[in-house]
Order: sequence, then C-alpha cells, then structure tokens
Amino acid sequence: MTQNTTTPATTRVALVTGGSGGIGRAVALRLVADGFAVGVHYAGNKGRAEAVVAEVAARGGQAIAVGGDVADERDMSAAFDRVEEAFGGIDVVVNTAGIMVLAPIAELDLDDLDRVHRTNVRGTFVVSQQAARRVRPGGAIVNFSTSVTRTQLPTYGAYVASKAAVESITLILARELRGKDITVNAVAPGPTATPLFLQGKDDTTIANFAKATPLERLGEPDDIADAVAFLAGPARWVNGQVIFANGGLT
Repeated sequence: MTQNTTTPATTRVALVTGGSGGIGRAVALRLVADGFAVGVHYAGNKGRAEAVVAEVAARGGQAIAVGGDVADERDMSAAFDRVEEAFGGIDVVVNTAGIMVLAPIAELDLDDLDRVHRTNVRGTFVVSQQAARRVRPGGAIVNFSTSVTRTQLPTYGAYVASKAAVESITLILARELRGKDITVNAVAPGPTATPLFLQGKDDTTIANFAKATPLERLGEPDDIADAVAFLAGPARWVNGQVIFANGGLT
C-alpha cells in the first residue's frame, strides 16, 4: 500500500523497522509529524502496517508499507530499494524490530536463544549494514537497546545479551562512518507500555515496574519516539551514544 509518494526533493525520508506496532508505530507517526516520508516495515502483519500507512495519509503525510525478515539480507535490501524508489532516497533508519523471550539462563531453551539472537543481533547487523551503505549525508541511524543492560533483571539473560551486542554494533558503526556525516546511536527504553513488555506480566509486576522510576509510571511509546525524533533531527552532535529513555530508572 502506498500513499502520496510524489515527494519533494527537500522531504527527508525514514525507514522504520518494526513500524507496524508499539514503539515502531509511535516513531513512524512522530517522524511523519516532523515532515518525514516514512517506510513502515512489518515482518508478518501487513494489515497493521497498512493501517499505519492509512493513518499517515489521513494526517496528510506520506508512507508506504514494506515487508521482510530483518535478519534476511535479501529481504532488507528489497525493503530499502522500495523506500528509495518511492521517495528518492533514505535519510534516517530506525531499527525498532526485536523480540523478547524471558527465562532463567539455566532453563532457557536454546532454540529460543537462537531465535532472539537471529532477530535482535543478526537483524540489527543486517539493517545497520544496509543503512551504512544507503543513508544520505546528514542522516542518522538509530538502533534499539534496553535499559535492562544496566538493571540486570533475572530472566532477561538472552534478551540483554542480544541488546548488549546491539550497543556494540552501534558504537562501532558510528566510528566506521567517520567522514560520512551520518550519526549512529542507540535508544535504550525503560519499562514501556507496549505489547512486547506487557505480555506475560501480571498487574502486580506491572505496577512494580511503574513504581521503579522516579516518575512512578510506565513509559509510553510516544516518550520513546521523542528521543528518536531528537536523534533523527536536531541532534547532529550526538553520535556513538546510548540514550537511556527510562524515566530515571537505575
């Protein structure tokens, strides 16, 4: 599905992986509000991505839905191609796509470990590789880590290991793109009210997470989108950093 893809040369263009729901959807809509044309990526639910595209169109913005497995370099090359063909180039890549499986390290099914790392580590590497080759000067690459890399909560071992790898990929890529005028950063959300976070948690657990921050609430997807918009837009002197958007969680 494509909407309003006659793009003026001055319009900035973003590709948001995992853009069909949760934080990704909030990021896509925020970037549209900031004047971007957006490729809304989905892995399996085309209908949700097309619903975001329709919402963008209703707001007078420009978006297309692009599918594919973030860990498959052919899929991602094709997704980048589609966005470039629709809008003329890519200025910002935001890689929100990720999965989370929770279990104690002693009990984790190793097939789940492989699945988490395929999406979160290989997926981030594949998307970052394409972004490094394609993002235009003056652009930005934003990957996603987690604040649990610092809080070290039990049962998060596989997920945190994958996100620690994401941080390393991000910080090294920032140095590798020296002279390209492209910033590379990661956002590390705290507890945020998304389906990924809420799944499998009872009300008491959710309330405890909310009280853990000085602001005494869960984050909202829009809170995280604000941080991404900063990195995608005015933050040209912020590079090679992990930005913790977590309400003061320690």
